[in-house]
Amino acid sequence: MAQHAPPARGARLGRAAGARTGSGSTDSPVNGVVLLLPGASRFSPGPVRPLARALARAGGADGLVTHTLIHGGESSREEQAGWAADEVVRRYGDVPVCLAGYDAGGLAALRAAGHGAVNSVLAMAPCLGGAAAPDSPEPVKQLSGRQVLIVHGTNDARSDPETSFRLAARAKKANRSTCRFEVHSDGHGLREHQAEVVALAVDFVLGAVFSGRYSRPVTDALAAPPPLGLRMPLASGFGRSLRR
Repeated sequence: MAQHAPPARGARLGRAAGARTGSGSTDSPVNGVVLLLPGASRFSPGPVRPLARALARAGGADGLVTHTLIHGGESSREEQAGWAADEVVRRYGDVPVCLAGYDAGGLAALRAAGHGAVNSVLAMAPCLGGAAAPDSPEPVKQLSGRQVLIVHGTNDARSDPETSFRLAARAKKANRSTCRFEVHSDGHGLREHQAEVVALAVDFVLGAVFSGRYSRPVTDALAAPPPLGLRMPLASGFGRSLRR
């Protein structure tokens, strides 16, 4: 496994949420870790905070731990995500890691997916910008062998949803375990349908890290050929009556 140099001063992992371990503890052992990678602005957190709470509730009893990466220093978000994955291995051993990012954190999650501990990637409204230009495409080789879900609002005025569609189409050719959901009428912050986005994310993370089973919509999206599985609409009310 590739090791990353320590990040510039200031980057650290936030407090663990979910399963806990320790001398004399009766809590669940750690069986999987989600690294939450926030966006560029702390004033626009998107769905990261409610997702952290939902993952702790839904996965804690099964040994899921969630850490938010607190950025600092001058190294890139991708490098700091790699360092955070190394830190997870140091703390918890050989457990599957999901990189779950929003905005600039979504791009960092996609780019850092090649780390040996990472088995899945969740990118919400990823800011791809010029990195997804046809003459300079964002690399996707690092996504091979990972479970990948991209979620994007169709009215995102900050990060063109078509850039994530093009990236997903390229990734799907190299990795069939790639799907993408469109949140119709929602913007960059994914606020209008936040409950559905969080439910979808939790379903994906638990399936990718633990069971290998997903709700029917995610299963269908992963199995469908392009472009169907890459333009899957996120249904209103998703999560109220999931069937695995």
